[in-house]
Amino acid sequence: MVKISVKNYNQVDLTNSLLVIGIYEDNNDLGYLNNLTPLDLQEKINDMIITIPEVPKKFGKNLLFLYKGDNDKYIRILLLGLGKYNELDHNKIRQLGGIISTKAKELQSENIVVSNFYKTTIKNVETIVEGLSLSLYEFNKYKSNGEIKSNFFDSCNVDIIIFDESNQLELEQIIKKTLIIVQSVCYARDLANSPPNILTPAEVANSALSLEDTDKIKVKILDKYQMENLGLNGIISVGKGSENPPKLIIMEHNQGAPGDKPIMLVGKAVTFDTGGISIKPSEKMDEMKFDKSGGCNILGIFKALSMLNIPLNIVGIVPSVENMPSSSAYRPGDILKMYNGKTVEVLNTDAEGRLILADALSYGLERYSPKCIIDFATLTGACIIALGANVAGIIGNNDDFIQKIIHSSVETGEKIWQLPLFDEYYDLIKSNVANIKNIGGRTGGAITAAAFLSHFVDDVPWAHLDIAGTAWTQDGTIEKSYNPKGATGFGIRMIVKLLESNIL
Repeated sequence: MVKISVKNYNQVDLTNSLLVIGIYEDNNDLGYLNNLTPLDLQEKINDMIITIPEVPKKFGKNLLFLYKGDNDKYIRILLLGLGKYNELDHNKIRQLGGIISTKAKELQSENIVVSNFYKTTIKNVETIVEGLSLSLYEFNKYKSNGEIKSNFFDSCNVDIIIFDESNQLELEQIIKKTLIIVQSVCYARDLANSPPNILTPAEVANSALSLEDTDKIKVKILDKYQMENLGLNGIISVGKGSENPPKLIIMEHNQGAPGDKPIMLVGKAVTFDTGGISIKPSEKMDEMKFDKSGGCNILGIFKALSMLNIPLNIVGIVPSVENMPSSSAYRPGDILKMYNGKTVEVLNTDAEGRLILADALSYGLERYSPKCIIDFATLTGACIIALGANVAGIIGNNDDFIQKIIHSSVETGEKIWQLPLFDEYYDLIKSNVANIKNIGGRTGGAITAAAFLSHFVDDVPWAHLDIAGTAWTQDGTIEKSYNPKGATGFGIRMIVKLLESNIL
């Protein structure tokens, strides 16, 4: 894991590092370099700003040059464009952190010194650390050794410069916590990026078991036969077509007061989704390995919980299946009796995520009596049509609860947008032969899917996050330096921050 520290200029060796100096588009004040040795460097950069047109000022642009110091030693300096002074917000600082790391990786400079071109507040340091570390993630597990240049994520060392050492301990603590969360995001990315022939439902369950800790995390796995006996027919039906049997993963984090109702987190983990009998087109079907991203997020959150001290009772439930067509697969026209007793008419076997989530939600509701519920799912292409590939949809039954999640998403730069859940949407999923049907037609598909799920949460405050557009980089995804190609782990930082706030 990348090592990040806070230091003053006197504690770093500039001759063996890449020194990053930020330049604003509309502010040439380089006063933050006053304590930098050699002392004439600030003057030299000021001259460059005036005389050299190529010096970057636009946001994200950069230029490398060599500075010849004492004893003919050279310092590598990366000039980094910061854009306009008053527009440097947390999202841009996070993006700059990623640009710095990716440039250093390109240069194979394992030691980075980041000058304090921004105010070294707790929040600013947190966001630049996120960018610096998240951007170095690589999924190269299945490449031959000859194709892997180096494990830069583990060898990189970053020194963040500070002037005032009075809050150094607090800054070091926030860096440590941030790196724990980044590690958890990368763990979830690894799971979501893993191929379906490797990460079967059983392997998702094994990964959850690896998180078990006698002090913090308890894990229980329900197999196919246990689920059949319990009446979890939604999960069983979706998994019937595959030779890889379904699993229901249950994780408990009991660090709150005894008797306190838990917060319940639920995630869809379809390890591969062909669509079943209602088979998908072949184009881009390979991306359906990412249909497990919601469940991977829950495992990522619990990995963070295993290393953080969050005094809450939290339960995580992940139904994991593979949706395949075969002679044993469930069919359009089937009627399923769900765990809570409601019947569902199946009109499309590619609307499978809501079926496994419905059973997981109602099982968790009965078993744990949670005080609130959040579910993650790559649920509908309709959400991508509505909001694009950079914003997740949030829908639920309690506006105050939803606003708390939205506030947390603003803090982490993970964009979500609330969609309505009006009464008329429920009419679209009424069935003539069962209580409800599993699709509501072409219009409002993301919302009718949420309307379906709402039948399984009663009146407990509940929020559904449709991350179909944001769980991995795809057509229409805006490039972010800290989101390498593939799974993003979208939403993990947001939920961990929400849990840390203890406002639910």
